Amino acid sequence: MKAIKIIEPGVVNLAEIDKPKVGAEEILIKLKALGLCGSDLQTFRGQNKMVSYPRIPGHEIAGKIVQTGENVPSEFQVGRLVTVSPYSSCGKCVACQQGRVNCCPDNQTLGIQRDGAAVEFIALPYKKVFLVGNLPEDQIACIEPLSVGWHATNRAQVSSKDIVLVFGCGMIGLGVIAASGYKGAKVIAVDIDDLKLEKAKVLGASYIINSQKEDLEKKIFRLTSGQGVNVVIEAVGLSETFKKAIDLVCFSGRVVYIGYTKEPVEYDTSLFVKKEIDIRGSRNALDDEIKDVIKMVESRKIKIENIITQNYLLKNLGEALRFWDKHTDKVTKIIIHFS
Repeated sequence: MKAIKIIEPGVVNLAEIDKPKVGAEEILIKLKALGLCGSDLQTFRGQNKMVSYPRIPGHEIAGKIVQTGENVPSEFQVGRLVTVSPYSSCGKCVACQQGRVNCCPDNQTLGIQRDGAAVEFIALPYKKVFLVGNLPEDQIACIEPLSVGWHATNRAQVSSKDIVLVFGCGMIGLGVIAASGYKGAKVIAVDIDDLKLEKAKVLGASYIINSQKEDLEKKIFRLTSGQGVNVVIEAVGLSETFKKAIDLVCFSGRVVYIGYTKEPVEYDTSLFVKKEIDIRGSRNALDDEIKDVIKMVESRKIKIENIITQNYLLKNLGEALRFWDKHTDKVTKIIIHFS
């Protein structure tokens, strides 16, 4: 079967590999579409320290069941559309024992620590496979990255009572915006790109702010009657936005970081105590959260088709990565199609 391999940074080849055999508790999936993640771009650029080469990229899957192992439950019928959880966990560490398998230190994500889904067929344990209704394949491929944003809103305990400030309107930030809006919160989206801010508005942001053109702090406090927002979710990974999150959250507020900076961040730590802020990290997503995102997408309440900016065939995946490498400002989500 055909597969795409990143042989080394900047070098992408179409290869022939063996079709996987199906274990007793596994499902064979024929790929229909595959979303490209920022981690795939990092692998292409040689910037992902968790990757060894050669590597088959990809973990944002839309596919169809073509075969099931003998111990797979009967609801997984051949022909059904599916997506997957691309993560693994050890089941033994403190995080796993607490049910927070998403942050298992031994996690291996498809396309990063192990070969991914830029292949015609992939076999995975049925517990990692999720049935999806009659949705377009490109939207199914968006479910996994949207679940990362959903998880962040769960970490922040977002509810309909909250005003949520989201830094960054890339794919993950848009997932946060969609999830927060779906949960009934008022959302303030902040970015420096007007096109991305327009996407945020379509996905449910009540207010959009270009922080290069407006006084961010003044506008936030005007929108919140001087109180600050209940929740800040940072999806950029800049020291400036890390610090602004603390400045703009209200007393007793919650701050969640998805992005992480390349350099240390200096804080006025007195605000941690004076405001009694809850500060949390957010990584990956849990299986139940993927199921929640499937329900959100199937509801058609969120116009996720606006996320997709480019489409390529599998054989042109290298071309897609080269385009993204040179035009990061033009890409939100690239979808790879298999026919």
